[in-house]
Amino acid sequence: MAIRRNILTNATARQKYVQGVTLLKAEASGTTTTSLGIPGPGKALSTYDLFIVMHHWAMMQFTPQTQSDRNAAHAGPVFLPWHRWMLIQFEAQLQRVLNDPNFGLPYWHWAADGERPKPQQPNSALWNANCMGGDGDQAVNGAVETGPFSLGSGWRVEMAADVNGVLRSVHRPLRRQFDVGTGLPTKAQVGRALSRTRYDRSPWNSTALGFRNRVEGWAPAASAPHLHNRVHVFVGGDMLLSSSPNDPVFYLNHCNVDRIWAAWQKQRPAAPYQPGQSAPQSLFRHRIDDPMYSIFAPGTNGPPLRQMLGVSALYSYGSLAVS
Repeated sequence: MAIRRNILTNATARQKYVQGVTLLKAEASGTTTTSLGIPGPGKALSTYDLFIVMHHWAMMQFTPQTQSDRNAAHAGPVFLPWHRWMLIQFEAQLQRVLNDPNFGLPYWHWAADGERPKPQQPNSALWNANCMGGDGDQAVNGAVETGPFSLGSGWRVEMAADVNGVLRSVHRPLRRQFDVGTGLPTKAQVGRALSRTRYDRSPWNSTALGFRNRVEGWAPAASAPHLHNRVHVFVGGDMLLSSSPNDPVFYLNHCNVDRIWAAWQKQRPAAPYQPGQSAPQSLFRHRIDDPMYSIFAPGTNGPPLRQMLGVSALYSYGSLAVS
C-alpha cells in the first residue's frame, strides 16, 4: 500500500516524484490536441498532459439549472472527493512508470512554510533546484529557470487556458510569480478549518460555511483567499489558471489538501458527507452517489462520489499532523 510522505523530509519520495513526473511528461498518450478539439497547432499529448485536460474540462462543467459558481470539481461539496480521485489516478500512473506499486504521491506541508516571515517563504527547500525549482523570471514572462521543470530542462507547457478560459495549444516554458505579499496559509488557519463540525452546508457553493469551503479557500470571504486557494495564488503563473496541473506543484498542494481532509475525517468519523442523494438535481455531481466527472470514463461518468469517502485500502499518510 502507498504511504504518502512529506516531500521536504523524505528524499526518496522527492526524487521518485520528480522522476515519475518527468517520465509521464515524456510518454506519448496517443491523443492529440486536434482529436480533443483544442484550438491552436495540432500536437501529440503526453500522459501528463491528459490530466491538465481532465482538470480544465471539469472546471468547465457547471451543474444544471443553477446560478451558482459550482462546477464539476470546484466551489461545491465535490471539491475534496473529486480531487482525491484525480490524485489516485495520477498516483497510479506514477506507480506504473516508476515500476513501483507502493510509491506514494508526496505532499507539501505548506502551512509549515507559512509560519516563516513572508519574505522568507520563497527560501523553502521546496524551491531548490533538486526539488520543484524556483520562482519565474519576470523579465522573460515568468519562465521558471531552475530545477527539473525549467526552461533549460526542456519542460514545456503544451496547453494552457487563455484570458477567456479557453484551453489552447501552446509551446512555452512553465511560469511562476510568487506572491510574497499574500503569503502561504498558516497552521492557525488550518486549525480553524479543522474545527468546523459540518462537512458542507447550503447553499453548497463558494459562500457556504463548512469544512469543505474553509479548506478550498473561499470562506470567510472578507479575507479570502485561504488554504488551497492561497497556495495557488502564492505560486502564481500557471497555478492561477484552470490548466494549473501544468505545474507539478499542483499535485503537492492537493495532496496536502487531501491530507487535511483525512485528518478531519479521522477526528470526526461520524460526520456525514453532505449533501445526500435526496438533494435536488441542481446539485448533480455533488450528491453522495452521483458519478464524478472524468474524461477517462465512458460518457464522462466516473465512479460514485461515495467511493472516495473511505480509501484506506489504497494509501495512507506518513503523518496527519497538519496544524
